[in-house]
Parts: sequence; structure tokens; C-alpha cells
Amino acid sequence: MTTKKPIRVAVTGAAGNIGYALLFRIASGEMLGKDQPVILQLLEIPTEGAQKALKGVAMELEDCAFPLLADMVLTDDPKVAFKDANWNLLVGSKPRGPGMERADLLKDNGKIFIAQGQAIDAVAADDARVAVVGNPCNTNVMIAAAQAKRLPADRFTAMVRLDENRGRAQLAKKAGVSINEVSELFIYGNHSPTMFADFTHAKIGGKPAAEVIGDEAWLKNDYLPTVGKRGAAIIEARGLSSAASAANALIDHVRDLTTVGAIHSVAVASEGRYGFAEGIWAGMPVKTTAAGYEVITSYEMDDFAKSKIAITNDELIGERDTVKDLLG
Repeated sequence: MTTKKPIRVAVTGAAGNIGYALLFRIASGEMLGKDQPVILQLLEIPTEGAQKALKGVAMELEDCAFPLLADMVLTDDPKVAFKDANWNLLVGSKPRGPGMERADLLKDNGKIFIAQGQAIDAVAADDARVAVVGNPCNTNVMIAAAQAKRLPADRFTAMVRLDENRGRAQLAKKAGVSINEVSELFIYGNHSPTMFADFTHAKIGGKPAAEVIGDEAWLKNDYLPTVGKRGAAIIEARGLSSAASAANALIDHVRDLTTVGAIHSVAVASEGRYGFAEGIWAGMPVKTTAAGYEVITSYEMDDFAKSKIAITNDELIGERDTVKDLLG
């Protein structure tokens, strides 16, 4: 029997599709460890339907009889949801509606992430960490982090792990190998079709991926668009956006940020690295350390890679400029 103190995990949009695919896996120990109790602090919007759905999810969690699930808090108040939370998983965001411009979506979500960033900074645990999934996640994490007075910016990350997982899977499929054979495939830039899945440094079975695949045209013209537009392809096929794979990627994101030595793709404050503008948040390779994480800056980019990074950088600058009045 574990004697560890429970970790408090706040999840927003907890009754949504990603939340439903996520919560049972957190409660079973897949994210933080099979001996780590958790308290789930679940936030949903203050409508009768959403709160009722949240109660239903909580009933199912109870019925799973997870030994690690120490308690649950259900609320529509961010100050309650984030109170003393060690991990704050910001899954909920406003989806893009019919005829809605991206700029409007950025501003509408910006208001949500201002409020949540302020609440986390005010009431979350001293060791609080934040992972933003709700799109557009790079800009939403920038807005949330800008609200923080107490918590440092490096506690805030956004998820590009779904893109990394998609990219690794496509390389494994093309090469006819196990997913475990694919390494050093990192995502640079925005979680959007402009992001760059850097096949130029990826390895398959320890050898350069480009050498193993042996088809440069496929890598540039088929592989990159397939990874970049995979979310849209899933919506086209299922009629619903990625939920289980997004939840799985968030489990990976948090687990690897709590596993010293793990090397993976995370969206962090760019600080001008890899040619990204200062002040934007971009996917790049990080190594988890005992103190947090450090960006791996040793990869040398060729002209093709630099051109792809420039495109996603321009998009991130545009998003930042759209919401600059929300950054304080």
C-alpha cells in the first residue's frame, strides 16, 4: 500500500471528450505512477448541462474503484479547481464555430486563459505546473503565463506531443518497423499545420530516418503535410476531433516532464532559440531534469529546416500580435 501524499491534479473541460478519455487514465496511475495517489479537481463551465455531465463522469470514476483516486472536487469556479493544485491541465477551450475567424477565436480563448492564469497564480500549489492543451495552445499558454506574478514562466508548457506521436507513427509505418525504433523526432513551432516535424534529425533503428526511408520527396511533400493536417483528417473520418489520442499525448507530456532524463517535444518560451522570435511559445526538444527541464539547443538546422521554422515562427508572431492587448 502506498504512503505517498496525494498529488492534486486540476483538469479544465473535464466533462468534454478529451477529459473523458483522460481522467480514468490519470486515476489508474498511468500519468504520475502506479504508486502515486491523486486528487482530481475538475472544472466545467457553469451551465446545468455541463455540471450534470461532470457529475456523471465522477460517478463513473467512483464505479471504477481506482485505489489511487483519493478524492474528487467538482466545480464551476476556477479558484476552487486550482486550489493547491500541483498539476493544472488546461484542456477546455472554446472551439472554432462556423464562419469564425481565427483572430476571434484567439481573443475569445484569450479571455478564458487570462482568468485561468490569474487563478492558478493566486491559489495553486507552490510547485504548480501547467500544461495547456486547449487550442490555439501555444498562444493560450503565452497568455496564461503572462498573468503569473508568483509562478515562473518555465512552469507553463503547451502540448505538441500529439504531433510528435503522430510523426513517429508515420515514420514507423513507412519504414515497416516498431514505433520504438523511431527516436529524436521533435516538433518545432506551433501546434497547427505549420509546425515542423523535424525528420532531418530523426533516427530509425539508430540510423538517420531520411537514409532509412530513402525518399526525400515523400518526407518533404507527403510526410510533413500528413502530420500537420492529421487532426483535420481525423475530423473528416470520424466527424469528431481527436480525443483519445490527445488525452494519450497529455499523459505522455506530463509523465515525461516528471521523468528525469526523458527527451521529448514541448512548447515552451522560445527565448530566441532555433530562430524563433523572443516572447513566443514554440515546440522544441527538451530534456527533463531534476529541477524541471532544459531545452536541447545542439541540433543544427539545414536550410530546408530553417525555412520551415520561419513559416511557423511567422504564424506564432501573428498570433502574438493578435492578442498583444491581453498580455498585460
